[in-house]
Amino acid sequence: MVRIIMHGCNGKMGQTIGSLLAEDNEAKLVAGVDLFDDGHNSYPVYKSLEECRVEADCLVDFSTAAALEGMLDYCVERGLPCVLCTTGLSAEQLEKVEKASESVAILKSANMSVGINLLLELLRDAAAVLAPAGFDIEILEKHHNLKLDAPSGTALALADSINDELGNEYSYVYDRSARRERRPEKEIGISAVRGGTIVGDHDVIFAGADEVITFSHRAYSKDVFGKGAIQAAKFLAGKPAGMYSMKDVIEGAL
Repeated sequence: MVRIIMHGCNGKMGQTIGSLLAEDNEAKLVAGVDLFDDGHNSYPVYKSLEECRVEADCLVDFSTAAALEGMLDYCVERGLPCVLCTTGLSAEQLEKVEKASESVAILKSANMSVGINLLLELLRDAAAVLAPAGFDIEILEKHHNLKLDAPSGTALALADSINDELGNEYSYVYDRSARRERRPEKEIGISAVRGGTIVGDHDVIFAGADEVITFSHRAYSKDVFGKGAIQAAKFLAGKPAGMYSMKDVIEGAL
């Protein structure tokens, strides 16, 4: 039985994961950490990681970028593997994640969905064929009106997957309103929509002469992310220090 600490347990994703784990026979939630708690959870909840000394096999983080440093210190101190799902991290914070992975196992993913992680691989193949053929590349992401960061970490991951396949020769643009010029060839446009209760939509558009190819992913509930995070925690428990990804989880299940 994999014992999990949920960092950000009273957020929407924390509650989703809690509900899923209540019906899981291979993992259980042994503690939660959240600044705000009304006592409705069946497991103990602490206001800070420093207060939580519950024995566990893995920590799942769905909190905020501001809490990253303290969470990394906690995991390194306890040798506790971490599934890092929080997005909107700065370049400096990403460097700290890499440094922490030298001491403890960390699985970082901008999106825990199996479908999205498969899409990351499909886009590599598409970009290798379509970019040299002159197709322009645009990414459109849509999320609910409570999401704080933009563009989404998933949109950036999709762009990075494409750019990596193309030798990292492409630049990203998030706003074209301040310039009046033709679109450069080696550019990936990334646009964000925020509204309503959209769980997560991502479209990757390859626009060529007289034809357009679009790769789309739609998440209809947060369960898809929760299931992926739980699968990742089961995979990561007991793993040696290092940086892991959902690709490792998927390959490990084959």
